[in-house]
Amino acid sequence: MTGNTLGERFLVLSFGESHGRCVGVVIDGCPAGLPLSMEDIQRELDLRRPGLSLVTTKRYEEDKVELLSGVFDGYTTGAPICALIWNKDVDSRPYEKMRKTPRPGHADLTAFLKYGGYNDWRGGGRFSGRITATFLMAGAIAKKLIRHTLGMEVIAYSIEIGGIKAKELSDNKIKRLRYSNEVRCADLEAAEKMKMKIMEELSKGDSVGGIVECKVLNVPIGLGEPVFSSLESDLSKALFSIPAVKGIEFGIGFGASRLKGSECNDPFSVKEGKVVTLTNRAGGILGGISNGMPIVLRLSFKPTPSIRKPQKTIHLDTLEEVDLIVPGRHDPCIVPRAVPVVEGMVACVMADHSLRAGQIPPIIKR
Repeated sequence: MTGNTLGERFLVLSFGESHGRCVGVVIDGCPAGLPLSMEDIQRELDLRRPGLSLVTTKRYEEDKVELLSGVFDGYTTGAPICALIWNKDVDSRPYEKMRKTPRPGHADLTAFLKYGGYNDWRGGGRFSGRITATFLMAGAIAKKLIRHTLGMEVIAYSIEIGGIKAKELSDNKIKRLRYSNEVRCADLEAAEKMKMKIMEELSKGDSVGGIVECKVLNVPIGLGEPVFSSLESDLSKALFSIPAVKGIEFGIGFGASRLKGSECNDPFSVKEGKVVTLTNRAGGILGGISNGMPIVLRLSFKPTPSIRKPQKTIHLDTLEEVDLIVPGRHDPCIVPRAVPVVEGMVACVMADHSLRAGQIPPIIKR
């Protein structure tokens, strides 16, 4: 297994670079018989398409998916699925000028040193947020698989941007409103303030970060393979593969450190013949294994490092300090377009562990 693959039974291989010909994904292990169309994947891709909002990059990509293999007559065949999108609105000229002056906050320097200068530096190459489109293609298939076979549902949404926090809402309201605005926040009053904050910092040449919350509903008990492939371990690995993620917590997360045991534990009870917890401070996972309650996690996203304010860097040839203002087209806030990506990566892990636990059959009957 290489650094470009994820999973054991639902195996995802991501390929492509930001300014290369295309970006795509190969999925091996998806069972035969799953109803799947290009529209299923396109619907998810459209949620992160660039160039469609004031709070995102002005790079415009059609992001029209092509399915090359693994689907026939509207159903998966059990063979590897290959899906890709072509890069069309590419302008590498600003990156040519910055080739020897690594951008602070980016992987320019570490990639240059690790690969001896042979890495594709255009648009960040393999380290660009553009690569998350491949995560979304895989996630679209994973979401369809776990929803179709297990009724499992993954929902992500913004709960904080630029220090502005959303209020807690019901799952039904979140599902109904989260994609009704540009910042993907179900609290519409907070959403408007978040947008204004992003636009304010953009006008100053700066950027902001935020927090995405994600829930997985209708989770079966027993998913997770402790100790090194626990559900929390694999979810964390997948989610830290999203550029700009700097922190993750499950349930009440770091808040648990400020509680007593009597305040932190989730008491058990019985409801309709099933063991449940009366609260969900653990976030649906105990001992690295799903306990049947909704999985709840939150991700911290740093501000976009490409900004129009002067930053200190060095010239790789002379090792002299220079000031750098990053040109080009960049998201003033990564959070809104990251929301569907979070859903996709969580779905990939849930699909993988559902297959590993034998919850999904190798052939899905009509």
